[in-house]
Amino acid sequence: MPCLLLKDGVLVKTVKFKNPTYVGDPVNAIRIYNELEVDELVFLDITATAGGKKPPFKVLAEIADECFMPLAYGGGIRSLEEARTIFSLGFEKVVLNTAAFEQPELVRSIAETFGSQSIVVSVDARAKLLGGYEAYVRNGQVSTKMEVVRYAKRAVELGAGELLLYSIDRDGTHSGYDLSLIQRVTAAVSVPVVACGGAHSVEDFGRAVHQAGASACAAGSMVVHFGPHRAVLINFPDAQVIDRELTRH
Repeated sequence: MPCLLLKDGVLVKTVKFKNPTYVGDPVNAIRIYNELEVDELVFLDITATAGGKKPPFKVLAEIADECFMPLAYGGGIRSLEEARTIFSLGFEKVVLNTAAFEQPELVRSIAETFGSQSIVVSVDARAKLLGGYEAYVRNGQVSTKMEVVRYAKRAVELGAGELLLYSIDRDGTHSGYDLSLIQRVTAAVSVPVVACGGAHSVEDFGRAVHQAGASACAAGSMVVHFGPHRAVLINFPDAQVIDRELTRH
């Protein structure tokens, strides 16, 4: 599934959670993804929490009106009522990152009110110098001081029905998913884990699923950039190509 980043109402792409570059208008991107028949879209606003802003409800309404596939949104959600508004616009899932750490009761509240299938916790992970991984919040700027497996288990205990496991080190690098990170988390939790950060090819999807145990894969740069010069091109691999890769192992 494409994982698209929003900044001030437009699409951007980062590398290792830094240096966002302009990609385009989200509604235009959705029209292309509608034609390409992608399974699901994830939108993450990378400035809402840092700027103390609410989710961009007007932009989200425009996105939901145009989109034909299931939608998830994360960024700036701090209350049950904000989550309720996002669901009312037509989104199936909300994604919590910073709030899941700073307001853990919000995860439980959303899960109890709307069902665990509606709440995704984004686990942003960075490798530690001496081995292992640490979970970060606030767009990868603040460490939780918690080892990533412990943090992931905590999120599930609070009620998260899905984890978006995002490798900060691999974000935008086209270097492949961090299979070791994925394996650690998938072995420790019972809910679906969506791998994100580093996708370069359909073969990377197969490795994340079959070698590391991911339930699904999200991609950013791979589906908005093309070629060595990172020209903007909204794209997505053919469904039959993906199916062949995921069933051949």
